[in-house]
Amino acid sequence: MGNPVHISVTDAKGQLTDLVRRAEAGDEIILTRHGHPAVRLVPVRSMADPRARRELLEAIRRSGAARATPGPAAARSQDFLYGEDGLPE
Repeated sequence: MGNPVHISVTDAKGQLTDLVRRAEAGDEIILTRHGHPAVRLVPVRSMADPRARRELLEAIRRSGAARATPGPAAARSQDFLYGEDGLPE
């Protein structure tokens, strides 16, 4: 893998198939917009081992559950939109 290839989005339109093949082969392809990096083409790496995939998903769930904090009750969350008479303000 050498230096990254920088190519404008406009120019990439006509070369997309070739650029995807190069990214799959390991080349770093960076699409630019107005001369500034916008996106990077990277190959999708699938996880072949179902057990490893399950362990990763469980770790993500545990991490999310550990960070979750209880919020206000949804039943009364829009009360600020209504006046004492129950009509919208």
